Amino acid sequence: MIRRLPALLFARLAALIAAASLCIQPAAAQSVLRDAETEALFRDASAPIFAAAGFNPKAIDLVLLNDGSINAFVAGGQAIYIHSGLIGAADSVNELQGVIAHELGHITGGHVVRFSEGMKPATGITVLSLLLGGLAAAAGSPDAALGVFMAGQQAALGKFLSFSRTQESSADAASVQFLTKAGISGRGSVEFFKKLQNLEFRYGYSSRGNPDAEFYSTHPMTADRLTTLQDAFEKDPAWNTPPPAELQARFLRVKAKLYGYLAEPQDTLRAYPEYLTDVPARYARAYAFHKEAFVDKALDETKALIASDPKNPYFKELEGQILLESGRPQEALEPLREATALTGNEPLIATTFGHALIATEDKANFAEAEKVLRTSVARDKENPFTWYQLGVIYEAKGDIPRARLASAEQQLMNMQLGEAVRSAEAAEAALPKGTPDWLRAQDIAMSARATMERQKKSR
Repeated sequence: MIRRLPALLFARLAALIAAASLCIQPAAAQSVLRDAETEALFRDASAPIFAAAGFNPKAIDLVLLNDGSINAFVAGGQAIYIHSGLIGAADSVNELQGVIAHELGHITGGHVVRFSEGMKPATGITVLSLLLGGLAAAAGSPDAALGVFMAGQQAALGKFLSFSRTQESSADAASVQFLTKAGISGRGSVEFFKKLQNLEFRYGYSSRGNPDAEFYSTHPMTADRLTTLQDAFEKDPAWNTPPPAELQARFLRVKAKLYGYLAEPQDTLRAYPEYLTDVPARYARAYAFHKEAFVDKALDETKALIASDPKNPYFKELEGQILLESGRPQEALEPLREATALTGNEPLIATTFGHALIATEDKANFAEAEKVLRTSVARDKENPFTWYQLGVIYEAKGDIPRARLASAEQQLMNMQLGEAVRSAEAAEAALPKGTPDWLRAQDIAMSARATMERQKKSR
């Protein structure tokens, strides 16, 4: 969402444009956070918005990134990336829905695919300024050459940023359409933009007293966007409709859970002191105490959560996680088994359950662990830890070829490409020819080699 560029970044960005390297490469530098409860909230909060836009809600991925900045963006394909800092800054699920609707506008507008449309004319201007500057320099006028070059860079930058601002305005308009059709109030969208405006004032990115702010911005001025959005949303019958109480309660739980997981324990205990006994506060403190290895305190908070909602699978998951990570895997089995059942074998929770079964080091539990993990990986093939656990089971059974195949799956996802090739080739050599596993080993080896070749060429 926020990608304001102060004037001091002009020269750097101009150089990037000249090198044609302003490619959208978002999630590479940030770690992905996976949590079953958070992902379920994202799905339920976004489903009516996606349906209003004519999308199958399962066709778009919502990915949480471990990044404290207030941002969200789209990348290639149908995926919306949301920073953890955005969840922390939002006060309601309605604000999150406003962000999702805006980013969906980028997807429906094909803005990532059309990135080259904005890049091409900017690059053309840059190349022309280099040629003219070179001619001036050859004629013995270095100062004139520098002036031509800098003027060309500014024109190129302006062309590109103007294109970006047009895309942002288009996404804003689409968000109004989607939220209105879904019957969701745009009040959260407006409130979130007000937060962004306050940040701009604080850090000097606004147009107030800065006449160059709009020229150097990838987005239209927030004040203008606010006026346009508020005018449109206030006419909508859903303007004064609050989000469903149950969905808002889930959002507050996830927000507190995320804070407790990411923040330093002392910061969490300041933000959620022990005299607060509501569910979000207990959730955050349970993670803080667990991180500080205060197991009894963490379990006390968790048991209070379970007492408030005995059938909540995520509270059971937390209890099992605390016990497992505190070296008590046998005690973790019951809450994790129940959490897995309550969620219909949700893959992330099932993987933790399978891990606990293996961690007991009781061979009698390994058959159940294999069943649980195979079910998990069938529904979510993109979790390298599940593949690692399956590899442990296969190796314990003496099924070395499938252990190598599981390792290859994990290594490919972790971009350990050389290791993935070696593991896949070892699996292929030992597996029966023509079987699905043998074919998969070939696929992994070819994919890893192709990726290495692309990396080599890009270097």
